[in-house]
Amino acid sequence: MPAPDEITVSCLDRLIGTPDCPEIVDLSLDEDVAADPFLIPGAWRHDHRDLPGLARRLDGGRAVIVCQKGRKLSQGGAAWLASEGIEASFLQGGNHGWRDGDGTMRIPLAELPDPASPTLWVTRHRPRIDRIACPWLVRRFIDRRARFLFVAPAEVADVADRFRAIPFDVDGARYTHRGAECTFDALLADFALTSAPLARLATVIRGADTDRHELHPAAAGLLALSVGLSRLHRGDQAQLAAGLPLYDALYRWARDGANETHDCHERSRG
Repeated sequence: MPAPDEITVSCLDRLIGTPDCPEIVDLSLDEDVAADPFLIPGAWRHDHRDLPGLARRLDGGRAVIVCQKGRKLSQGGAAWLASEGIEASFLQGGNHGWRDGDGTMRIPLAELPDPASPTLWVTRHRPRIDRIACPWLVRRFIDRRARFLFVAPAEVADVADRFRAIPFDVDGARYTHRGAECTFDALLADFALTSAPLARLATVIRGADTDRHELHPAAAGLLALSVGLSRLHRGDQAQLAAGLPLYDALYRWARDGANETHDCHERSRG
């Protein structure tokens, strides 16, 4: 049985990708990370010698503390945060336990931007499908504090240059359509996000975003909902805020309910 301040790999894996996921803070030593340069999706690194700074950054929010083996650094860090009144737990087995888990994803550290500040992304204005799905993926699996800018198509490259933002879903960007695949697929590939639920969700997004509804029956429904959101909200940020819960629901469907059906006449048949 886990200790009261301990969380198992399977429990944390169920939280990642959902709005209820706590902050995941990796306190591993530099030499340990250099030997195994991967992070749990959504995790960010912090120096274990600066726990007051960590408490300020958490600002009272819940946290899961991780180190390589789930021993002194993570247990000590979680206990210190608890002494400050912050709800914190440590990951059982640490990064090694996560690495050896069944189907757990790990992001190559080289792909992750500077963790010291929120990432800034920029794309074309009036988002529909890919340009809402990609921010959802980034915030749920890569950087929960990421900020997204929506500008005129002709200005994306210059805004990216002047504001040091990451351009996406625009010609010439690293993260954009690649052949028959969309930008969501590109992010999954480059950040090594390879779970079965995300692959299922990507098929629906690809079908809706590239007008190939034969890829999945849900693709037409996603297009309809996306068009409806664009009609409901004039502002891009308002549309993004409204669209994130839609993708939260789609992810839970893809993870837990893809085989579920519904028949409104089933009760009367009984």
